[in-house]
Parts: sequence; structure tokens; C-alpha cells
Amino acid sequence: MTLRGQLTFGDADGIREKLLALAATGHLKIVLDLTDVFYIDSTGLGVLVGCYASLQKRKGALKLVNPNRRNLELLLATQLHTVFEVFNRVEDAVNSFFPQRESKVLHFLSFAKKSPAEDGCADE
Repeated sequence: MTLRGQLTFGDADGIREKLLALAATGHLKIVLDLTDVFYIDSTGLGVLVGCYASLQKRKGALKLVNPNRRNLELLLATQLHTVFEVFNRVEDAVNSFFPQRESKVLHFLSFAKKSPAEDGCADE
């Protein structure tokens, strides 16, 4: 699922409903492409956590792809980088659902050592 814009108080309910509707129809392994999400507030973060927990209870998973620098810093500050699997590419996130396929998880320690110019996020 590709998200665009922002994940905030005003948008969160619609996204929650879509994710839970997917789970209700048996789609329990969900990848959220955050490439075009420029801002996530506490409500949006709560939606991600709530959907993650709901999918976990059903033996599913929610994986995140390509959050911008600001959103990565939010995951670090809230310690949610220890909860979510985060990937640079959708293909890697999808492959992570299949043990026989190779996938590369984003390494937060290497991210934290980079300057904004090094990771391509200089103007965020």
C-alpha cells in the first residue's frame, strides 16, 4: 500500500480503516510504502502501531518502506525502530515475507551516522 502526503490526525482514521479492511479480507502481510509521506504526527504513529498490533494478533505483519529522514528520526526517538521492520525498497520488504528470498533491512545505526547530505535527504 502506498501512502502519500501526511499521516496525521485528520488522515489517520481513513488509513486505519483501509488497513483493517485489508486484514479483514485475509491480507495479513502488509507493506506500507512511505516514500511520499512527508510528515507523521503522534496520531499517525499511533495508527501504525495499532495496525501493527492488530496484524500481529492475527499472525500477520506490517512493514515500512523508505520513510524520509524526519520520519526515520521519529521512529528512532520513539524507539519504534525496534518494533517495525523498515526497508529501503518495496522489493526487500516483500521478500522479507519469504524466508528463502534475500532482503535487506534498513540499519538504523548506519543511518544515524550519516549526515543529511550523505543520505540524499538534505532538503528535508
